[in-house]
Amino acid sequence: MQHIEEVRNILSDVLSLGERRNALNEDSPLLGAIPELDSMAVVNVITALEEHFDITVDDDEISAKTFETVGSLVQFVEQKLAE
Repeated sequence: MQHIEEVRNILSDVLSLGERRNALNEDSPLLGAIPELDSMAVVNVITALEEHFDITVDDDEISAKTFETVGSLVQFVEQKLAE
């Protein structure tokens, strides 16, 4: 989980979480738990991750499981970086 801080920052910036960012940890639920994380926000988060980490994410690689928790999103990013 070496990229958790970067992912937290991206989520906070894209979703305008403000101080709520500090409560995000590896086990924090995302989809359904953060009202700002709607379908459009998911697209914006993916775009921000692609730009920040210089990765490419195909539509068929994303599932609800990817956005289940902060940790699952970090794991997805780290898998993409290892490719």
